[in-house]
Amino acid sequence: MIRNRDIIIVGLQPWDIRIGSNCKNMAHELSQHNRVLYVNRALDRISALRASDDEKVLARKASLRGDTNDLQPVTASLWTLDPRTVLESINWIPMPLLFDRINLVNNKRLAREINQAAKRLGFSDALLFIDNDFFRAQYLPELLEGVQETIYYIRDNLTSQPYFKKHGVRLEPLLMKKATIVAANSAYLAEYGAKYNKSSFDIGQGCDFSWLNNELPVVQSFNSPVIGYVGALITSRLDPALLEKIATQRPDWSLVLVGPEDEAFRNSTLHELKNVHFTGNRPSEELPAWIHSFDVCINPQVLNEMTIGNYPRKIDEYLALGKPVVATDTVAMRMFASYVYLCSSPADYLAQIETALQEGDNISLQEARKAFALSHTWEQCIGLMGAYLEQTQNVEA
Repeated sequence: MIRNRDIIIVGLQPWDIRIGSNCKNMAHELSQHNRVLYVNRALDRISALRASDDEKVLARKASLRGDTNDLQPVTASLWTLDPRTVLESINWIPMPLLFDRINLVNNKRLAREINQAAKRLGFSDALLFIDNDFFRAQYLPELLEGVQETIYYIRDNLTSQPYFKKHGVRLEPLLMKKATIVAANSAYLAEYGAKYNKSSFDIGQGCDFSWLNNELPVVQSFNSPVIGYVGALITSRLDPALLEKIATQRPDWSLVLVGPEDEAFRNSTLHELKNVHFTGNRPSEELPAWIHSFDVCINPQVLNEMTIGNYPRKIDEYLALGKPVVATDTVAMRMFASYVYLCSSPADYLAQIETALQEGDNISLQEARKAFALSHTWEQCIGLMGAYLEQTQNVEA
């Protein structure tokens, strides 16, 4: 376990993000035995203009004006930082050399704010934890004062996406090479990291199960059986054609989709089907109740470079309530094979959902699912990460 350290965390997800966040969960766990500074994503010029009404942008602007403190305590050992700087929006730049020069300027602006905050907190000999941010954190291992080790954490294959691919294919490997270790939440991503840093390890995935002891309210009722999904409805990760196939082939099933939609989902023919129900984005505290209302939970992922090695947190959340789960067969999902019905085609989905409905009342299966999910804790992940960090340090020594 990592103990009695000063830890600086930077990444893509700010503290005030509305969705579940690995980085926030890990920060909470690390703060149990360390002092942690969690750096919110600094404001960039395009976001300041195009998303001027976004609450996160408004919060960063308030810090810039000095209306709010840039350092905010979360607990006695955990603070957030709203950097009082504006970064240039540069991903549109096609030339690597020019991009790198301006990115270095951005990194220096951010490093200045972090160094000042770390001094105010009395941080020393810090451990730098970078969550998937290979742009804004590219030069931080060199620019942050007193940093002793760097952990690069990878939870998504972001370079498969158009926005990140342009410069990320080149920059992510460079940052991995700088890191003391690369920590990944799946074996697939650990293998990818090992191409650039031999000290790359799969530390698994944790899940926050504090909600399990809460009483689950009754949500909107639908005709049984209810086949449900909870999460963002985005076509880069999910297959709307598969969902349409399920709904049209089984009109007696209610297909309930809980989460925000991208434009493609909003314009899909799924909205024309009477047995498909969209709830829109729901508060995070409601989601367990929605899962509880499902007869079968699904994760209809489209198979691509992003999803093949992605560890979907929702699977543990489904299983923690004992629910039967039917999901697309990906490399990352193989570890769930004994507890989840895996599919490679629409026909598989229809057949496996039928099987799941028949076995849904099996108490022994429910208890096995719960036990497996509950074994995936953040304490275990952080413990593994600390052990691998110590192992790498001992080898280097």
